Amino acid sequence: AGYTIYFTTLDDMVRQLKAADSIGRLASKLRTYLRPNVLVVDEVGYLPLERDEANLVFQMLSKRYEKGSTLLTSNKSFSEWGQVFGDDVLATAIIDRLLHHCEILAINGASYRLKNRLTAIEGGITAVS
Repeated sequence: AGYTIYFTTLDDMVRQLKAADSIGRLASKLRTYLRPNVLVVDEVGYLPLERDEANLVFQMLSKRYEKGSTLLTSNKSFSEWGQVFGDDVLATAIIDRLLHHCEILAINGASYRLKNRLTAIEGGITAVS
């Protein structure tokens, strides 16, 4: 028994929701994100969203509200989410649902990816990916 978990980036999720919406399959695609016990959405704010894209995210989060755990990662503060979601009112509604029953973990410090790269450069090692 255990938990079902689904991991996605916000960009991938929005792309999939938009594609499904364009062919009349939004409800079906939303179930992908509603079904798991835990949904992890990475890179919130990495790319800004258009208002219609943000509305799709709002629909999904509203349907998950109080039904499953949702984890989001972002390097943006909540005060910047109006820019991320293209609309201050919509961003406030999203934040309201997320913060109602949540724990916020603020991780401060340098990016571990950047830290590893800087260590390699300082040590004279060239990293190749």
